[in-house]
Amino acid sequence: MKNWTVSNIPQRNDGLAIITGSTEGIGYEDAIALSAAGWNVIMMGRNPQKGVESIAKIRQVNPKAKVSFEKIDLADLYSIKAFASKMIARDEPINLLINNAGVMTPPKRLETVDGFELQFGTNHLGHFALTAQLLPLLRKAADARVVTVSSVANREGQINFDDLQSTSSYVPMKAYSQAKLANLMFALELQRQSEKHGWGVTSIAAHPGVSRTNLLITGAGRWSGPGIARTFLPFLFQPSAQGALPTLYAATSPEAKGGFYYGPNKLSETRGFPAIAKIPAQAEDRSVSLKLWDVSQKLAKVEF
Repeated sequence: MKNWTVSNIPQRNDGLAIITGSTEGIGYEDAIALSAAGWNVIMMGRNPQKGVESIAKIRQVNPKAKVSFEKIDLADLYSIKAFASKMIARDEPINLLINNAGVMTPPKRLETVDGFELQFGTNHLGHFALTAQLLPLLRKAADARVVTVSSVANREGQINFDDLQSTSSYVPMKAYSQAKLANLMFALELQRQSEKHGWGVTSIAAHPGVSRTNLLITGAGRWSGPGIARTFLPFLFQPSAQGALPTLYAATSPEAKGGFYYGPNKLSETRGFPAIAKIPAQAEDRSVSLKLWDVSQKLAKVEF
């Protein structure tokens, strides 16, 4: 795994990859790398115009890239259901699902269409619902992987079942940390459930360290403390292409293992090349993971 880069991605002439939040940032870098390796990539986001622009940029570099765009709003269960239904109708096996899209630290508490706190609803419940509804197509592929992107912020996270939606108290980073912890716990529990029920789907978690994306600016705002740091102190953040490497390793490396967690290898996992990441103790609590799984099924109105 030492100094693993996109040059290590195995080439293939088939395989369908679906990437949420892929018109910019980490997801966009995932799309570039996977399409260069021969994957058929569906890029996903809320803005079709961004989708068109992103595909054009990829095809400038790789005219033969097999890339397309599908609109989805992970803050809307109906939108997720509509996309999943469209894919089920196509009946094409899905080899790779990268749960990458995210919302980070909006200063005021916001809600999804379905009334969930925006970060928990989008980052966790949206991806939970999407994965559940695409599971039949993942199971049809011989080598299916689901990679769920978490964050170093999960280290400070706690799953607060008494106030999952931060209605009693909303602290932006606290809510974000809970959502990213939920992402990691979902990835680990999905692997256990897959093994238990014989789904044949490999679930892996990854995180990008501290990377130069627009997540801080679009979430907290350009003139927030984090937004100012991202805008005027870019050297504090590694390039998004570097930050995408742990996700791409988890998605494509023959050595990546189900139930593992990968992140950068330097400076407390904030930058560097892919390596096994440290799982916070609270993410290892299987009773909490099972409860989160059950609660999430009820809230997202899905069943695995």
